Amino acid sequence: MALRLLQVKLGGALAVVASDDDGAAYVVPGYASVYDLANAAIGNGATLAATVNAAGRGEAVDLDAALAEGRIGLPIHHADPAHFIVAGTGLTHLGSADGRDKMHKSAAGEHVTDSMKMFRLGVEGGKPAEGQVGAQPEWFYKGDGSCLVGPGEALSSPAFALDGGEEPELAGIYLIGPDGTPFRLGYCLANEFSDHVTERGNYLWLAHSKLRQASLGPELLVGELPESVEGSSRILRGEEVVFDKPFVSGEANMSHSIRNLEHHHFKYDLFRRPGDLHVHFFGTATLSVTDGVKTQDGDRFEIQARPFRLPLVNTLATAAETSVSVKAL
Repeated sequence: MALRLLQVKLGGALAVVASDDDGAAYVVPGYASVYDLANAAIGNGATLAATVNAAGRGEAVDLDAALAEGRIGLPIHHADPAHFIVAGTGLTHLGSADGRDKMHKSAAGEHVTDSMKMFRLGVEGGKPAEGQVGAQPEWFYKGDGSCLVGPGEALSSPAFALDGGEEPELAGIYLIGPDGTPFRLGYCLANEFSDHVTERGNYLWLAHSKLRQASLGPELLVGELPESVEGSSRILRGEEVVFDKPFVSGEANMSHSIRNLEHHHFKYDLFRRPGDLHVHFFGTATLSVTDGVKTQDGDRFEIQARPFRLPLVNTLATAAETSVSVKAL
């Protein structure tokens, strides 16, 4: 039976809540956050599931009511957002190269684009045998924990952005242990959210296009991910559905194994700093921008997929324009 961990506001305080496949949800006593729970598990040499079981069961929680009332936050957070690294990989899913290839084809003419070359590397060598290192994927940095928003919150696009487009994905959540070992805590639904128009202008602007907010779903799924995760990605504009397509992930639908993606992230020493959290986006093959959708403020992004019970819903907003100047000292 799958274990899901959530962070829910109860009586003005944050509580760790566990839920199972039957929909039963209860407070995990003795822990103020999922971060504290995970550190305790590492310190005791125990699994998250065993640590939750040892804590016993607190009061029952109505997750549907909590979600509707805006009381479910990010599935994990760090007290210092600078120690929560947000990064990801693209061109990792079968079919994911099509949209990216179209974006960059006009500039490349009839030549094979770098996106297609990268995708082919993954198809040919992204799932290495046990003990071997596979092809290096595309990698990008999004920011730190300050760029993450929770369920029901607005995804705020900068005033200078040319687009605010959804990217329905799965993300892995990791905590670096005292000896520098990365521990995968589990998986969550995510909306990686990018500026595809900026990226389309020049592939070297990919780094700029990724420096945007992102949202994480309500539940941290503990344990192994199913081979195939299937769901949907929708955009609603008022009562009108302007985009609705299947969303698939899991290794059966990927050109890279998750283990390979993890290796090429954590091979860098600076990403194995004890106490740091990491969220790593695994990529997607479903984008509304490839269908010609131009998002607008107020659009509602809805992402859902089994085995997650609760959806990830966010609205699109534009941040106020800011003026930045550099002063010499």
